[in-house]
This record gives sequence, C-alpha cells and structure tokens, in this order.
Amino acid sequence: MQEKSEDRIVPVELVREMGCTEADFQRWLPGATKQAPIDTVRQDDGDLYIVHADAGAVEIMTSRRAPRRIAGITLPVLHVRFRFIGMDALQRQTFLTYFDHYTRRGGG
Repeated sequence: MQEKSEDRIVPVELVREMGCTEADFQRWLPGATKQAPIDTVRQDDGDLYIVHADAGAVEIMTSRRAPRRIAGITLPVLHVRFRFIGMDALQRQTFLTYFDHYTRRGGG
C-alpha cells in the first residue's frame, strides 16, 4: 500500500526532485503556499524562496538539474530543498500536503 502524503512525518529539512522547470515552479509557488508572502533571493546556483507561513517560515532552495531522457521524451528536473523554521510536525505536514496537492500534475 502506498503511503499518502497526509500520513507521513515531514522532517525539518527535506530534499526532492520535481519534474518541472524553474518557470513552472515560480508560477505555482503563490498558489501552492496559499498566497503567503514570499521573499525571493536570486543566486548563481539557484533561487531561494522564503515563504512566510502563518506558523513560521519555509526556505525553499531550487536549482536546475540535467533533464531526464526517457525514449524520445525529455523531462525537466528541478532540485528542491525545503527547510521549515519555527513549525511543528503538524504544521510542516499541513504545509507540504497542500503544496504537494497544488503542484501535482495529472496525466491521461
């Protein structure tokens, strides 16, 4: 049985890869954070977004990776690191569950 995002314990820091471009991520971020205030710091090796959530803050660092090639398809890869500041386990889980649902893309 596959674990649902609502059932997992979200650590203070986590790293993942997302199948999107930096432009996609920037477009999704306001909605994925429920329109929370966001400070953006542009860096040579990626971007840092500081999301000011009700309960604390979330630092999200992004950097582009080499695209994945599967047969004739090329998929973008974005390395994303989340760091939760001043948020307890339930607040982290609530934030990430909403973020994941918002950024999920359906197929078919």
